[in-house]
Formats: sequence, C-alpha cells, structure tokens
Amino acid sequence: MSHTLSFPVPSAVGSLDQYIQSVNRVPLLTEKEESDLAHSFRENEDLDAARKLVMSHLRLVVAIARGYLGYGLPHADLIQEGNVGLMKAVKRFDPDRGVRLVSFAIHWIKAEIHEYIVKNWRLVKIATTKAQRKLFFNLRSMKSSSNALQGDDVLAVAQQLGVKPEEVREMETRLSGQEVALEAGPDDDEERFAPIAYLADPHAEPSEVLAQRQSARLQDEGLHQALAMLDERSRAIVQRRWLTEGDSATLHELAAEYGVSAERIRQIEAKAMQKMRSQLAALA
Repeated sequence: MSHTLSFPVPSAVGSLDQYIQSVNRVPLLTEKEESDLAHSFRENEDLDAARKLVMSHLRLVVAIARGYLGYGLPHADLIQEGNVGLMKAVKRFDPDRGVRLVSFAIHWIKAEIHEYIVKNWRLVKIATTKAQRKLFFNLRSMKSSSNALQGDDVLAVAQQLGVKPEEVREMETRLSGQEVALEAGPDDDEERFAPIAYLADPHAEPSEVLAQRQSARLQDEGLHQALAMLDERSRAIVQRRWLTEGDSATLHELAAEYGVSAERIRQIEAKAMQKMRSQLAALA
C-alpha cells in the first residue's frame, strides 16, 4: 500500500509548518464515512479509499510525534515514521470490530516511532531488553520533577517497570546528559571547528555501505524464508513469542489458546527455533 498511496510528507511540502498546516486542513471523517471507506478498501482494494483514511489521520501522527521530541530526533523524521505506522494500521483496520481507526492506529504509529528511536538514538544502546525499553520510553513521564531520583523513587520505578535499580540510575544519567552538536550553528565563528569537521566514519566508504545494505536485506529475506518453512502453528508460536510489537505471549497463554501444556508449547518453540537456525546458517 505504501508504494501506491500519495499524501504530503514534510520534506515534499516545503517546510514542517506548512506540512502541519496542510494536514490540519484535511477534514475529519464521520464514523459512517470511515466505515464505508474501510469496507471499500478491504473488499475492493480501493486505494483511493485507503488514501482518504490515511489523509484524515495525518494530524494524529503529528500530535503523537510531538510527544517524542525530547529524544533529540527531527520532528519531520518522527512524523514520517509515524506515517508508516498509520499506513500499516489502515491496511489492518477492520471496521466491523466497532473500534474507530483513531484508536486502532495509535498503537501502530507509536510502535513505528519507537522502532525509529531505538535504531537511531545513540543513548538507547542500553535498552536491549523489553524491560529496559519500557524504562527508556517511560522514565521521563514517571519522574515528578526534573531533579534526580532519590533512593526510594529509584526503587519504586525499578519495581514498577521490572528492572534493576542500577539500570534506572544509569538510564536517568544518560537521558539527562547533554548532546554535543556535530555541525556548527549559524552563529558560530568561522574559526571554530565542530566535530563533524574532523570525525570520519570508517564505514562510510560506498562499497561497504552497499555491502551492509545487501547483508541486511539477505538477513531479512532469510528470516522470512525460515519462517515460511515452519508449519502454521509453529510459525504462529514463534511470531507471538519473539516477533510481535509490545509484550510477547507467554508459554501459559499459548498453552491455553492451543489446548496443550506449557511444556508442549516450549517443545514446539525449541524445535521451530532449531529449524530456523539451520535454515539461516545455510543462507549465511
């Protein structure tokens, strides 16, 4: 869907302010209009209907993206990533479930923005587990003031998010650290040199960049091929356990769903993972 839909993006409109003004002028849809468009897209693959659904919710992406400006990434980039999540939401939206698209899309928009931040913000390297990612995205809002957390507050946050107290302290230190601009500002004296003037990226050589992109593409294709080799139940279990946004399903939840024991789910998962590892090794 993303290859055929056309809607304004910040870089194409001329400026971020113009983009925000343009999307805020797009009329909101009534519940009936939204339902009719969603049915037309689902049943007839009507891309114009999908485009209208996306256009009418671009202002939602702007509002959500604004809440992530504290991570130091460009607002326009956050919006574009959120737009990708919005398109994914439109593609999966079922109007017969009695939920408006605005409620359904919030998860997909935030998930895409979270993924972008995780991949691009240098401080997030600490957030390698789901619990730490939750800490990364929630610590700012959980603090009652800009002051450093004290002992009891650290313990309370750690307990609530399921992380260690020292992880809370380290994340707080990282989040409160000051960034150093790579490029000189417009008011800087010509005699001054910003880090960008003397920092070189050893991995920026064109052939190496292309090789890295090719490797990433092959890894992604390999994962899809490995998943395709599994039977439907095994594939569903692996995806629910390891490849879903947000909290993954537990063994007991899957056991109740499939009517088997948690140990049986664990065995199916282990066998599927072994089969996938063998497939990925063969592609390496």
